[in-house]
Amino acid sequence: MTDLANKPCTAFQGTRRLASGPLADVILSVQAAAERNLNEAILVFDDANGRVIDLDLRGSSADVIARLSQPHPATSGRFRSPNKTTESKDEGAEPRGRGRPKLGVVSREITLLPAQWEWLAAQPEGASSIIRKLVDEARRNTGAQQKKAAQEATYQFMLAIAGDRVGYEEATRALFAHDYPKLEQLIKKWPQDVKAYILQLSAPAASISK
Repeated sequence: MTDLANKPCTAFQGTRRLASGPLADVILSVQAAAERNLNEAILVFDDANGRVIDLDLRGSSADVIARLSQPHPATSGRFRSPNKTTESKDEGAEPRGRGRPKLGVVSREITLLPAQWEWLAAQPEGASSIIRKLVDEARRNTGAQQKKAAQEATYQFMLAIAGDRVGYEEATRALFAHDYPKLEQLIKKWPQDVKAYILQLSAPAASISK
């Protein structure tokens, strides 16, 4: 199946959680529920970003799954290093000074655009050292990125399903102020499934904030 069919998601019928799991499975539950009750809105949320997923429920179950399974167009234009042999040698055999500890470097091929190789070649520290520093910096930023993504996902869900509820404005302020105990307190009277999904989406940000 395609990535879309396997995308983790959660469906709500009104304020009740209808199904959770891969989109290919959830969409069948959504289709069956829609046939039983046409009067209550059903929304399917992407667990990764909290946004509503637009679905085409026309036709049979096989038709619906077939549309999900259509592959996305392949991308082209992948570039390789203009000097693969030189770069691999640099990664695996970087000279060591006297008394310098082994770094445990692992030689592997990387793929960059020509302009990126040119920039690396112009750096006085050498490509290997620069790449290691960039990776370390990215790792330090990962926590902040995960926190921001979790907050945004939680906000998107709250906006779609609870924007008219009592305490919504205060709850969103608590969310972006990283005050997760207050957020939980403000939504405690909201429908159980809605509250549980908000806490699920915000959990990565809450854990990083501790």
